[in-house]
Amino acid sequence: MTKTNGTPTPHDAIFRQFLSQPDIARDFMALHLPAALRDICALETLKLESGSFVEDDLRQYFSDVLYSLKTRDGSDGYIHVLIEHQSAPDKHMAFRLLRYAVAAMQRHLEAGHKVLPLVIPMLFYTGKRTPYPYSTNWLQGFADPPLAGKLYTADFPLVDITVIPDEEIMQHRSMAALTLLQKHIRQRDLAELADQLATILLMGLLPVQQVVSLVHYMMQAGETSDAGAFIYGLANRAPGYKEQLMTIAQQLEQKGRLEGRLEGRLEGRLEGRLDVARALLENGVDPDTVMEMAQLTEEELAQIQH
Repeated sequence: MTKTNGTPTPHDAIFRQFLSQPDIARDFMALHLPAALRDICALETLKLESGSFVEDDLRQYFSDVLYSLKTRDGSDGYIHVLIEHQSAPDKHMAFRLLRYAVAAMQRHLEAGHKVLPLVIPMLFYTGKRTPYPYSTNWLQGFADPPLAGKLYTADFPLVDITVIPDEEIMQHRSMAALTLLQKHIRQRDLAELADQLATILLMGLLPVQQVVSLVHYMMQAGETSDAGAFIYGLANRAPGYKEQLMTIAQQLEQKGRLEGRLEGRLEGRLEGRLDVARALLENGVDPDTVMEMAQLTEEELAQIQH
């Protein structure tokens, strides 16, 4: 049994003792790799890597070792061997092998490499049931393996909004406003989209909360010369959302007045800057912005936050 303090099982210990020897590891690979894979591996470059991909709660059932190597064309590769030493085989072992292979690829990228490595998963089975009863093709774990094969061996769906014409986006129903904004949020003054946004809002397809969220997103991430006027304009052209939009516009207008007061008092004494900071906080401006606008230190801001 595996100890809770992390002591390895006898299965794990002897497996690692043998497979950590380069000559033994090469014999293992030469014996058990399928010929087509063996032919692309430069086994003379085999090197034992540190670390494990097995979850902590499964260490008493599975052990693993990872070897790096070069392929015959000079590319980076790995062979990941998982040893299963529980008495009952894991029905989804093929999926587990895939997950661990992907984890090895991720570690390779995190090490600074730019290209995904070839990772060959191998299962070394020592359980009581014989022969091993499950497929090692992870696609067989799906209800429809052929369909899964088509999905996972082809390009994944891509929604590239940068190439979709605005006229087409306008037909995207409840997704139209978000898609249009995210397409242009970095490139254009959002006021230029006022007509299109008003047309979308007039369709009445979005709940009020979603419209409010969109407007806050525009204010946070977009550019417009007069945000308040822009929101007032939308409010007047989209009566279904007028109340909420007017409230946001008024808040922006009030914030503008507070910023004007700030400009006139920044050169004054600390107490004056603290007064302005209090007003900004009361109107919902976040503390970091208040600290920057009022030119306060963290300690000075803390004085008025309690």
